[in-house]
Amino acid sequence: QVQLVESGGGLVQDGGSLRLSCAASGRSLSTYAMAWFRQAPGKEREFVAVISSSGGTTYYADSVKGRFTISRDNAKNTMYLQMNSLKPEDAAVYFCGATRSLSSTEYGLMDYWGQGTQVTVSS
Repeated sequence: QVQLVESGGGLVQDGGSLRLSCAASGRSLSTYAMAWFRQAPGKEREFVAVISSSGGTTYYADSVKGRFTISRDNAKNTMYLQMNSLKPEDAAVYFCGATRSLSSTEYGLMDYWGQGTQVTVSS
């Protein structure tokens, strides 16, 4: 059974930084693309960023491009999201997911999901 566990969320001031982690257990996800999504209260879950299995390809939502960086360490079976210049509109529950198909992330069709970690940005 694969488990994804997010960590690193918390309260940060406007303009601050946080680094989220998504640790996988149960099997190696080195052949899976992995992605971050977020969901703010009253809104639908939205795509944030995705990274290919090798880490060589990344895509970002326009709203976070230039501020967030997705990365992964396959030896540690862990993915990261470095979030800089955080804004109040970035506040949400952040979820990580894994999929065999990179293109599936466009539709949020992930094989595995984590339980989420809360990010709060104070203005």
